[in-house]
Amino acid sequence: MASQRRTAPPRGRRPRGSPRHMGRGSGSAELGMAGAPGCCPDCPGPERGGGGGGTPAVPHLGIAVDEGDVLPGALRIVRELRPGWEPARVKTKLFTDGITNKLVACYTDEGMADAVLVRVYGRKTELFVDRETELRNFQVLRAHGCAPDLYCAFQNGLCYQFLPGIALGPDHVRDPRIFRLVAQEMARVHAIHANGSLPKPILWQKLHKYLTLVKMDLSPKVSNPSLQQDVPSLEVLEHELAWMKETLSQLGSPVVLCHNDLLCKNIIYDGTQERVRFIDYEYTGYNYQAFDIGNHFNEFAGVKEVDYRLYPSKETQLQWLRSYLHAYKQLTQGERGGAGVAEEELEALYVQVNKFSLASHFLWACWGLIQDKYSTIDFNFLRYAKLRFKQYFKMKPVVTALQISK
Repeated sequence: MASQRRTAPPRGRRPRGSPRHMGRGSGSAELGMAGAPGCCPDCPGPERGGGGGGTPAVPHLGIAVDEGDVLPGALRIVRELRPGWEPARVKTKLFTDGITNKLVACYTDEGMADAVLVRVYGRKTELFVDRETELRNFQVLRAHGCAPDLYCAFQNGLCYQFLPGIALGPDHVRDPRIFRLVAQEMARVHAIHANGSLPKPILWQKLHKYLTLVKMDLSPKVSNPSLQQDVPSLEVLEHELAWMKETLSQLGSPVVLCHNDLLCKNIIYDGTQERVRFIDYEYTGYNYQAFDIGNHFNEFAGVKEVDYRLYPSKETQLQWLRSYLHAYKQLTQGERGGAGVAEEELEALYVQVNKFSLASHFLWACWGLIQDKYSTIDFNFLRYAKLRFKQYFKMKPVVTALQISK
């Protein structure tokens, strides 16, 4: 969520994850090893970085960083990780673009080529994020060359490699040259195997969990006039969730490994290599292919200054989806995937994506209501939630009318 941030593109990023965490002070710097997760059997050899078929264990430092004053704790972690660095030469950069977690870069090279990123988890993030799952997904993505190096975990955060490049903005994701790279990178993530198992989509579990948390705010015992205005009732929310589950689960969208939070600022573009990489894996997990794409298309509208007129046109979507399907089929079908993309499958994916975009609006609207209760960050989460609910109900009749050709 609040991962590596740059100042390059215009407009802010979406508030993600959860409110900030006030650190519990620093514990002893004992070094342990976090258990290594399983990895898909098809991981390329050089990327795996360790024998025995699994990813290497992640060092775990017994240090807690004070979220209210991150630099001392971050520097302490870097001393453990980079004992050869002279303390006087270590520079720091606090990234202020993110409005969820705290992130600081520590480096000695002027170009930040050796930068170590220290990310401190936000307060109450356990409401949204399973940190063990995040760590496991981080390692699996890294094993496939889709994530930076993970240096260590500590009591309330992670430490990992800085990726060179710029974080994208709404203008960048509309550029065909760049959005084709985004589509291809998403296909790479979606093509990662599930170790032969048949994973279940996390969408419905996540939505039910968020709605349960929202119920505590919208219950009759809670008197909050601003919350009740322009926010659907609990009965309406429960009805809409049941309708979505009944409707969307029948569309036949494949369940694949998804990022699930691909806002513009979570995409890093490296112009020297003409490649994009995704960052922030707090919400990564197996989900519907069409949800991941539809969620990304919703992010074309921006975050702090949301403008849904920027939602991609059908023409732009079809260009994006054609690039995606071409890459995905080649990755999953090998030579058989080189036959091209049929118009029927392109149109079917277009319909699935736009229908699943409703679930994206609903999920982040509920998320915003929860953030409004817990977050101490300077962002109008309630306004954001209301915007997402408004767009959900505006688009519901439009996308409901879309039909997949038989």
